[in-house]
Amino acid sequence: MVVDVIPLIAGVIVLAASIISLRLGISVAIVEILLGVIAGYYGFHSEAWMNYLAGFGGIVLTFLAGAEIDTNLMKEKFKESFLIGTASFIIPFICVFSYTYLLAGWTLNASLIAGVALSTTSLAVIYSVLIETKLSKTQLGKLIMASTFVTDMGTALALSILFIKPNFYTIIFILVSIGIIFLAGTYSHHIFHNELYKNKVIEPEIKYIFLLLLTFTYFASLGDSQAVLPAFVLGMIMSKYFVEGTETKLVIQRLRVVAYAIITPFFFIVGGLNVSLPLILSALGLFILLFLIKIAAKFIGVYFLAKKYIPHGSMYTTLLMSTGLTFGTISSYFGLQAGYINQVQFSVLIGVVISNAVIPTFIAHKWFNPMHSEDIINGESK
Repeated sequence: MVVDVIPLIAGVIVLAASIISLRLGISVAIVEILLGVIAGYYGFHSEAWMNYLAGFGGIVLTFLAGAEIDTNLMKEKFKESFLIGTASFIIPFICVFSYTYLLAGWTLNASLIAGVALSTTSLAVIYSVLIETKLSKTQLGKLIMASTFVTDMGTALALSILFIKPNFYTIIFILVSIGIIFLAGTYSHHIFHNELYKNKVIEPEIKYIFLLLLTFTYFASLGDSQAVLPAFVLGMIMSKYFVEGTETKLVIQRLRVVAYAIITPFFFIVGGLNVSLPLILSALGLFILLFLIKIAAKFIGVYFLAKKYIPHGSMYTTLLMSTGLTFGTISSYFGLQAGYINQVQFSVLIGVVISNAVIPTFIAHKWFNPMHSEDIINGESK
């Protein structure tokens, strides 16, 4: 009798990541990614259920990030978040595209894929770090997430405009997404404010949220699209339900516990498993150059604007917005499957994406954590 040992190993990795994170005082997302890289190097591979759970984990994280957004603050700070987010996308895209196309000798399409993949900022990674550092409720945290949304919107639009050919199901996905967001924003009070559903161990409110996100996932798959952006907008629209009372606040807290216990770890672990260390080593010079180009471009695009608008957290903001995972991985996979990039180029891009998710996050968390600043803690930074 053959018994699949992979679920057991995955369970060990999930628990070990949590313990190591608490012992070392670094973000659990970083540890989960690194353990995924190590496990992949020693032959551990993801199965279909892990890949699906990882994809859903990214969507849940994005929804949670949207639910943390203060829509009033986003309106008030629209100029700041738009400028930071746009520069965070455009400058890395131009720099990476220019290097790969003009100097590295990549084809036009391969260079465009590289530019898109390395222009991203990972909303999922940023949200996880901000939750762990208790910065998600501050003006700094909310402004970072709003800026990241702008960056990811630019990435998604660039990938769609440059490569993806919409079909009938893509239109269906867009219409369904709009419909869900409108209906959920208008009628969800029947779920969240119903006395019959409150404080029940079966958690109907959480199952309702999961159903909406799974609906996004299904129609996005039909339309060869991604459910990440509508999930963020849904979270943002529904955030009003999570600040109105103690019971509804508990819903989002319980959802966060469920997500971080078993769903979102696979998003980070599977991300680490995508790294092929031997292929990266075979093109180590290119890997290092692309890593440095992205970091430098993000610094140019973010730091000086952040210095102007977020003086108490400019370096922290720059480092966090240098991360990349979800859309960077999606863009790289798309390029490989479409034949625009080869396996070595794919591995280098994925390696840079994962490295950008780990190294800047670690530095920001360890040496530039702004929690000591009273301006940040009290949400008074301008």
